[in-house]
Amino acid sequence: MNIQHSLANQEFTTGPADQQAELAYSLPAAGVIDFVHTFVPESQRGQGVADELAEAALAYARQQHLKVRTSCEFMTSYVQRHHQQYADLLAQ
Repeated sequence: MNIQHSLANQEFTTGPADQQAELAYSLPAAGVIDFVHTFVPESQRGQGVADELAEAALAYARQQHLKVRTSCEFMTSYVQRHHQQYADLLAQ
């Protein structure tokens, strides 16, 4: 899957423009990234698209030495399911 990252739009996306899945974020404070919204079109649900967006976004956070907040319910759930892998990234 080809994940694109747009710094200008603060989002990770994949898929064709008319069926694009996205994971949006904000940068509320220095050194912090907050994942605020995940959307996957109905036609792509159940195929692991959201998980791949999450993995790419969390890898980016790690590479940029950012602490993570998860305002998005999906991202909260994802990080909880993979707690050992991402616990060190979580903002206090």
